Amino acid sequence: MFEDEIGADTIRRLLDELRDDWKDRAVELVNLASGWRFQTKPSVNQFVDRLNPEKVPRYSRAVMETLAIIAYRQPVTRGDVEDVRGVTVSTEVIKKLEERGWIDVVGQRDVPGRPALYATTKTFLDDLGLRTLQELPPLEEIAQTLEFASTPTPTAQLPTTEAETASADESLDGNITTTAAPV
Repeated sequence: MFEDEIGADTIRRLLDELRDDWKDRAVELVNLASGWRFQTKPSVNQFVDRLNPEKVPRYSRAVMETLAIIAYRQPVTRGDVEDVRGVTVSTEVIKKLEERGWIDVVGQRDVPGRPALYATTKTFLDDLGLRTLQELPPLEEIAQTLEFASTPTPTAQLPTTEAETASADESLDGNITTTAAPV
């Protein structure tokens, strides 16, 4: 594309200058896992949403728990996820995460049956506005947030199968939602 070779340091400097040029506008240049992209600033998302209202996908608790386990412990097998969650992981949960492009098979574990190993993708990082997995919040921070948000009921029984978990999730009014905006 260029007659002369341009070094990576020059390209990085030019991208930083371009990002600075756009800092006072409604659109910003950000560096994500898959590279650089222009996106609207979070402060103007409410106005963009009015122009192009989208129905935000809703994911069950089972899907979000499975995704979190894969993100923090990758690469993992379905059996690893089941061990952590304590319930069977349905094929639909894995399929939903693969269709969204958030997880992918990255190999097989070298044990009998050769189960698939799952890991998150660059799309997952991009949708969360992250460059690397190291930018995920620490598990301790998430645990504290969940402790403040949860209100356990003493008579509640924990679901023991994926179907029971999905059924319990559907009965909750506040399903977990995700957006493509940076966190």
